[in-house]
Amino acid sequence: MTFYHPKIARISQNKTNLPALAAVSEQRAITSEQQMHSISTFDITKYPLLDILKDIKIGRIQLPDFQRDWVWDDARVRRLLASISLAYPIGAVMMLQQSNQQVQFKPRLIDNVKEPKYDKPNLLILDGQQRLTTSFMVLLSEQPVVIKDQKSQKLIKKWYYLDIAKSLDHNIDRRSAIIAFPESKQLRTFGGEIIDCSTPENEYEAGLFPLSKIFFFSEWRSKYSKYWQYDAQKLELIDTLELEVLKKFEHYQIPVIQLRDSLPKEAVCQVFEDTNTSGCDLNYFDLMSSSYCANDFSLRDDWKLREARFQQFKVLRLVRNTDFVQAVTLVAGYVRRMEAMNKGGNLDKLPGVSCGRGDVLKLSIPEYSTWADKVTTGFEEAARFLHGQKIFDAMDLAYPIQLVALAAILAVIGERSRSVKSRSMLERWFWCGLFSEMYTGWHETRTGRDVVEMPLWLQKGGSLPSTIREANFFPERLLTVRKRYGAVYQGLSALLRLSGAIDFITGEEINDVLYFEEQIDSHHIFPVAWCRKQGIDPKKYNCLVNRTPLSAKTNKKIGSKPPSAYLQELEISGVSPQRLDEILRSHAIDPETLRRDDFEGFFQARTKALLELISKGMGKCLYIEALEDLGGKHQNRFINRLNSESLFKNYL
Repeated sequence: MTFYHPKIARISQNKTNLPALAAVSEQRAITSEQQMHSISTFDITKYPLLDILKDIKIGRIQLPDFQRDWVWDDARVRRLLASISLAYPIGAVMMLQQSNQQVQFKPRLIDNVKEPKYDKPNLLILDGQQRLTTSFMVLLSEQPVVIKDQKSQKLIKKWYYLDIAKSLDHNIDRRSAIIAFPESKQLRTFGGEIIDCSTPENEYEAGLFPLSKIFFFSEWRSKYSKYWQYDAQKLELIDTLELEVLKKFEHYQIPVIQLRDSLPKEAVCQVFEDTNTSGCDLNYFDLMSSSYCANDFSLRDDWKLREARFQQFKVLRLVRNTDFVQAVTLVAGYVRRMEAMNKGGNLDKLPGVSCGRGDVLKLSIPEYSTWADKVTTGFEEAARFLHGQKIFDAMDLAYPIQLVALAAILAVIGERSRSVKSRSMLERWFWCGLFSEMYTGWHETRTGRDVVEMPLWLQKGGSLPSTIREANFFPERLLTVRKRYGAVYQGLSALLRLSGAIDFITGEEINDVLYFEEQIDSHHIFPVAWCRKQGIDPKKYNCLVNRTPLSAKTNKKIGSKPPSAYLQELEISGVSPQRLDEILRSHAIDPETLRRDDFEGFFQARTKALLELISKGMGKCLYIEALEDLGGKHQNRFINRLNSESLFKNYL
């Protein structure tokens, strides 16, 4: 069974007795500036495994700091070793040149490297981290190998041995000839027997060769021969082992793709993700952190301090490091654009504002240092603004990217955001973006527009921002949305809280219930069991019109009873009819239709009330605009569809 890694289609042939890989790379780095205008951004060749491992040991080859720790289990380690011992390909590795003139990323040593000769590497491993790390640990580090236990998922240490007899039996799978011993080098078999390899003499007796001695074979062979008093059969056995197995390691060559150091950081990021075999995307914060550390600035330490500040606000508790650098990128981009505009630059050629990966990776350390504090304040101001909209927790945010845009806008406009007029305008922008579900795709472009257009509108009376101008909400969304999460549901819940929605049982505002950290969830107004008995369409009784935020205690009290029954119970318990009507209206519910168990009347009345609530938040007469935009034949089809679903029968 081969260890297959599909990374390369064509490998150029190499001459024998090659110098070390990093030394060759160093020579190539000298001419890298001349290669910048070359069509190709990489070179392909192959090098002896031993040369690569030696360069790892002395520090000429290292990992970029953004590489995440990822440890193999025993099965994968044995599979790799078996493939090398059979001279099967294990796939190409990819490395990035590091010239002295341009250090792009902070390096770190591969695990088990002790006392390297060089602090600064010539090459960084982009792809092949585990293959090279495992090979180095097993074959050259002279230390136990760190692996992940498959059952416990804990890190453990192992020594790897080759069963000499089994490795020379061509009828036996090579992987079964490779044995992992605990750190103590004492292995208990399934039969309870102890195999002790804690001394070289015990290894000789057991017929087990330590793979950590492959590149020190002559020394091991000498002691082995002396132990067996130069027995002819033992010497023949060990000669065969060397010829058929160990020489494969000595002469093994690995295909290497070398990226030139002229490749920009964003390109390195893309290449890393395209070739990454661990199944996780490269977080561009990690890439930035590694790049910044190369210039003696710890982005991770800086973020930890800001993250601690954000944890004071429940609504900011899930802000990620990537969210933060996106917001800083937006502010820095806005400033660059305004500076170009003030210099009289061509409007069509002004710098764009966006927070995509490429934009973030271009953010310089001076720009980050200049705007990070203002953006931190912007996030804290955003928490204050959201509290005013009755959005208290991060889980109540439909679009985290809208929070990024909001923080950037507030960082740009500063204290001026606290005026009544500015708050009102920000509220309209916020609800338009949320209910129009504009941040579900291409949000980097949308947030860039927001950061450019909102300050102009807020401060200078500019034209209406596109997020507001293009915003729309089709009434049918109230019918089609059934999930308790998502923009429409979360937005409606917040608007109901903003309107002072009161819990049916406790008589407390939902906001007060949440303040004391009691659970509020989406519950049916007309219970599901009752609706089923009445033959009501599930699409209708499960949609948002028949749902409202209530406490678990209230939902339990409602049970499967018809509204007339549970309302009567509430009145018997001491709630006056007038007070009960107030509570129902706080949820945009018509009390009379509920008392009559009139589902159709309730459905039409509440649909209208919810649309008016959304319209008020967005500052638009949405249901009229939706019909006017459709026009003619499409308008009639839309009305017929709504009528067929009993939606807006009277309203339209």
